[in-house]
Amino acid sequence: MALQNQLSDPNEFLELLQKSFEATSVHFEDVKWNVIENRLRKNPEKLNSLFQLEQTGGEPSLLDYDSEKDIYIFCDFAVESPPQRRSLCYDDQALESRKKFKPAGSATSQAEELGAELISEQQYLKLQMIKTIDTKTSSWIKTPDEMRELGGALFGDYRYGRVFFYHNGAESYYAGRGFRCVIRV
Repeated sequence: MALQNQLSDPNEFLELLQKSFEATSVHFEDVKWNVIENRLRKNPEKLNSLFQLEQTGGEPSLLDYDSEKDIYIFCDFAVESPPQRRSLCYDDQALESRKKFKPAGSATSQAEELGAELISEQQYLKLQMIKTIDTKTSSWIKTPDEMRELGGALFGDYRYGRVFFYHNGAESYYAGRGFRCVIRV
């Protein structure tokens, strides 16, 4: 994945993140935007990673705050899995195992390029409690090593009024399956 331009105007992007935060801030009673903004200004690499999520269609916002570790957890809030991040197998091992019809890349590698990681099952469920997502698409989910060693990988979506998690061969890829990222700040 070719990364988008580097963040040139942090103030403009921070305003966008603030609006996104305010739209979901009801879920975070004790979290104040000015604290998040200061943290992001002190971590320009994280701010740029969030910018890359935005540039690739992810619409990042705050998902959670870990008060014990003092970590803000951002993720992709786009209604559907971002189009620029679809038609990918799960990881590079799966990509290399394909003999024919290889996709353009893998979800885990592209997440790394963005400075992020794949969303976990628990994070995906939390996101679905805040906002219904993936009603027409699906998203690769961080998969336990034991499952990955057997060739499988997890993905999730929302159908029939509930969240579903499924398994697939990690080398599979579909036009309607992408990935969602998480960034810890």
